[in-house]
Amino acid sequence: MNTLDLNPFFFAGGPVGCLLVHGFSGSPPEMRPMGEYLAGKGLTVRGVRLAGHGTSPEDMATTTWRDWVASAEAGLRELESLCEQVFVAGLSMGGLLSLHLAAHHSPNGVISMSTPAYIADWRFRLLPLARYFIRWFTPDIESDLTDPEAEKHLSAYQVLPVPCLVSLGQLIRLVRQELPQVKVPALVMQGEKDHHVPADSAPIIFEELGAAEKELVWWPNSGHCITVDSEREAVWARAYEFIAKHSQ
Repeated sequence: MNTLDLNPFFFAGGPVGCLLVHGFSGSPPEMRPMGEYLAGKGLTVRGVRLAGHGTSPEDMATTTWRDWVASAEAGLRELESLCEQVFVAGLSMGGLLSLHLAAHHSPNGVISMSTPAYIADWRFRLLPLARYFIRWFTPDIESDLTDPEAEKHLSAYQVLPVPCLVSLGQLIRLVRQELPQVKVPALVMQGEKDHHVPADSAPIIFEELGAAEKELVWWPNSGHCITVDSEREAVWARAYEFIAKHSQ
């Protein structure tokens, strides 16, 4: 039985805030340890729960990328009302949402982690048609985590609404178009053992960003969920170093 707390989280801190955004079909626990670390460094941290996530696949089926954006924007507005400077950081689809926010709201910086630049699976291209015949998709998920303990921080749906996968594809294409509009400092990170996102996603995003100050960091012993995998503490520290550098 899963006893994870799937609720959004908030840690009050100083005048620098960080918004943390989880991935597609995921939930706040995959970001919470990073949030606790950043809060321990004095940041004010909000970990959002995206619309339709952390409840049931049926709930998710009623949502689109616009609803997920609205959830992230609400968290950003909250932090902006409390903090003098705000950074956004996201994992996987959360990275897409963070980049979207960076393009439209100009936070002080953005951190994109394990973010897809495209979906390699050929079946993905059939979904816009398949959604009229197939309601649910059961992903064939093989863990790429190098730390087996990381699983205890993860809670994702075992079945996915096909229209939501189509919406994810729309979000990916939208954010790719928006990358040149991202002018704020950016940190792009990806695990070298990531089996869920194409290996060239991080370099593609890095190259297409419009930011004058941008960094690309690889984690040699991490799978997709770098926020909870073997190198997690180094990932958190690298994120904090970026935030500290750009909040002077």
